This record gives sequence, structure tokens and C-alpha cells, in this order.
Amino acid sequence: MATRLTAQDASFYFLEASSSPMHLGSLAIFRTPRSGFSYDRLLTLVEQRLALVPRYRQKVREVAFGLARPVWVDDADFDITYHIRRSALPKPGSDEQLHDLIARLTSRPLDRTRPLWEMYLVEGLSKNRFAIFTKSHSALVDGEHALDIGQVILDASKNPPPMAEELWMPARAPKDSALVIDALTELVVRPGESIEALRGAVHGVAGVAGEALRAAGKVAAVLRTATQSAPSSPLNAPISRNRRFAVAKTELADYRRIHNRFDCSINDVVLAVVTGALRNWLLSRGEPVTASSTVRAMVPMSVYVSADRVGFVEATDRPAEPTEDDRSEVSSFLVDLPVGESNAVVRLSHIAHATEAHAKQSRGVTAQTLMRISGFAPASLHAMGARAGSRLSQRVFNLIVTNAPGPQFPLYVGGARMLEMYPVSPLFENQAMSIGLTSYDGYVFFGLNADRGAMPDVDVVTALLHEALEELVDASNESRV
Repeated sequence: MATRLTAQDASFYFLEASSSPMHLGSLAIFRTPRSGFSYDRLLTLVEQRLALVPRYRQKVREVAFGLARPVWVDDADFDITYHIRRSALPKPGSDEQLHDLIARLTSRPLDRTRPLWEMYLVEGLSKNRFAIFTKSHSALVDGEHALDIGQVILDASKNPPPMAEELWMPARAPKDSALVIDALTELVVRPGESIEALRGAVHGVAGVAGEALRAAGKVAAVLRTATQSAPSSPLNAPISRNRRFAVAKTELADYRRIHNRFDCSINDVVLAVVTGALRNWLLSRGEPVTASSTVRAMVPMSVYVSADRVGFVEATDRPAEPTEDDRSEVSSFLVDLPVGESNAVVRLSHIAHATEAHAKQSRGVTAQTLMRISGFAPASLHAMGARAGSRLSQRVFNLIVTNAPGPQFPLYVGGARMLEMYPVSPLFENQAMSIGLTSYDGYVFFGLNADRGAMPDVDVVTALLHEALEELVDASNESRV
């Protein structure tokens, strides 16, 4: 029997609009090894690893009359060369040209008649580099049962041991009549769930979305914060399907220095940097900023839970191998970023108090399978973060900030060393910008996905991220004197 999409998977699938494609992206930049790196090499590597992510060879099949949620079925005509594509920049390709290409690729929705993912090998990048951009539909990657394709091709060694060959044969697809019979059977056995699906077919997808919200069941702490609508902000505006993409690369050592000086978490420092950048961006636009001004952020964060402590993960303190008593989680909460506060240290203090209160009462979304492959799971953590953000009405927050820590050692794809890794989080309706960040090998990488019309100045925000970090570094140095 075919596997049915979960309530939340179905909500992502049905609620996708032309202005808000619901896929997540990941941009990785590599140094080309002396032996070179080719499209055929990437093709072979992905083919060897597909057994680790079986859903990447499945497509969505809808049930007639909307009697039940769609099902996953094997794609009998699966063609890996359709999903893995080549692109090239005019040599020597600049980072700005690469970001423009990523914005265009992100703007395009995925083909619903095939498995919901694409991967691009981008050649021609300057300084002997190439890039791999992956995008996967949010219905495909849940971070628990289905991981992101981008993470399973990464290795901790230049020369990993070969994987066992696998012969894949697609299962026979169920007939439409069988799917209808299964749906009617569920209507009898689980009438409440099936009625919600039927409402989605008759009255739109609101019923399916409502079921997804109820199925979440782990956002009580968030809902206590969401009693009021988010403050008015230029971050909330009608959006198109066209995007801009910008990045910022910062050193993890700076965050550690601030973390040690002010006795807060690295995640607190990250949010303080974002707050400082948003404050100066609003001022650059001539927006009214008063002492009480805030920007409400939805912040899904990775949480490491062990038998004797609970706390936000720092990129430096995760054990190499979780024990049976440990688990990875994603905890989501709303935080009002104090953009009206002019003092960087006071902003950090406000944020630290808010996150500490949340940590004491948080309940996360478990992700048992994370970190099992190469110790690198930011793509799946960002996917879980976006899913957590989708559970709330976008009216209660201004933007989403996803933070996923990665390992502090080099990773490789086919012998090529990964230099940088930038997340590309989706935009929700009326959300003009999303911010994703990943720590890796001594750096913190910010990826900003923005609407092309509403955020023509997204590059200003990335420049201001550097300024806000420098402001906190200076404050930490001055306080030592």
C-alpha cells in the first residue's frame, strides 16, 4: 500500500502558490580538486547515495475527488539526468553572478509530475571553484523520516569508502480505483481525518491546513507569545515569485568572543546581529524607529537535548556521536527583536533573557535521524524550521530566521572540499525576506532570500550584518579594558 502524505506534507503541497514556491534551497561552494570535477562525477555520486533518501525517487499522486491526502509512489520513469542539471557562468564567474543565478533558480517552481527536487552543478566560478545548488520541496524533506539530498552526498573524508551497489526497481503504482477504495476505507475507520481531507477538496485547502496545525501539537509555547499581531513592517508586503538572493560570510570566532564575554549563547549573539542589521536597515529606509520598536521573528532553532542538560546548540559543543539517551530537536518560538534599542549590548541582553525563558519551557520537534550521515544536517534542520514556521499564521511574525549548526571540520563531495554553505529558505505569503544561517568549519554563513520587488535593497541588509557583528565585537573588547 502506498504511503500517504502526512497532514503537514499535504498542506505544503496544496498551499503552494505561484508567488510562494514551497521548496528549500542550499548553495554549497567547493574548491575544484586537481583531478577536476565533472557532471558525470556528480551524477554517479548521487546515484550511489539515492538509496539513503528513497523518497527522492518518488512522486506525489493525488486521490480522485480529494477523498484523502495524496500518496507517495515510485516514479517508474525516474530519470536522474532530469533532476541533476548543469549550468555555467561566463568565466571568470563572480559571486554576484552566482547569486543572480540562484535567485532565478529559486523563483522556478518544481515539476509536480516528477519527484520534487532538482540539483544544479554550476561551473565557471572564479578562483578555481564550482557550486552545487539543490532545491527540495518542503513536502519532501521533514528532517525526521526524509533527509535532504544535499547532505547525503557530503563526506568527512576526501576518499570515503565505496558504497554497496543497489539495484532499484520501482514498485508498481496503485490504480486510481485502489486509491479511492483505500480512501473510502479510511473514511469508515478514521472518519475525522477523512472528513478534513474531503473539506480540503470541496472548500479549498483550509481544512488540510487546519489538520496540519492540529497535527503539530507542539507549539503551545509559541502560541502563548502569539496573542497579538506582529508589528507593522516593510518586511510584510505582497510578493511575487521573483527573488533576490544575498549572502554574508562571518567568522565564528567573533561570535564565540561575544558569547564568552557576555555569558550568553551563540544563538543569542546571532539574533542580536540580525537585530542590529534590521535596525539600521529600517533607518536607511527612513522608517520610523522609536525606543519601543520591535520586529517579531519566528525562530526555529536546533536544540541538543541530553540526559542532564537542555540548551541551544553551539557549533562547538555537540558530542561527535549522540548516545541512546540523546536526541536532536528543533524548537520554535517567537521573539520580539528590539530594533528600537540603540545600544548593541542592551539589545543582546534583551534577546538573551527571551531565549533563556523559552529554553526552560521548550518542547521540540524530534528528529531522530539527524546527524547520522557525515555529521552534517543543516539542510534538514532548515527544512524542519520552515515547517515549524508554517504552522502559525504569517500575521503573527514579520520574518523567519532559521539557524542550523554544522560541523567545524571540512566536508567533501567527490574529493572536492566544501568552502561555503548558504541556506535558501522559502518565503511565506506576504513575507518579503527570510534569513537562514549555517555554521561550518569556522564560519557562520547567512543566506537571505527576498522578494525582488519588495526588497531591492537586500544587499544592504547583508552589509549591515557585518556592521552589527563588528559593533558587538568592539563592545566586548571595550568592556575588557
